[in-house]
Amino acid sequence: MYYTYMLRCEDNSIYTGMTTDIKRRFEEHLSKDKKCAKYTMTHSAKKLECVWESESRVLASKLEYRIKRLPKIEKERLIKNNNLLGKLFEDKIEIDKYKTIKLN
Repeated sequence: MYYTYMLRCEDNSIYTGMTTDIKRRFEEHLSKDKKCAKYTMTHSAKKLECVWESESRVLASKLEYRIKRLPKIEKERLIKNNNLLGKLFEDKIEIDKYKTIKLN
């Protein structure tokens, strides 16, 4: 399984990435481990906002790409709704190939 995720940073910015192990990856971002993203090295990660599961790296990459191209207001809307089924992506990706992971 592959995961596409959005996390909020201390400065209220939003980082989007993908991984095969969401728990490990989030810990890398939090601890500023040498494997964390350059972005989260300088923008401290605070909270995991959304996670979507997909069966392939290609699908995860497509979703990551689409999210990264959104303006911040749309990213905030995506986080608020935690739902890909809206008008946002239906004409760009196969939204039925992704499963929303509920966060605590």
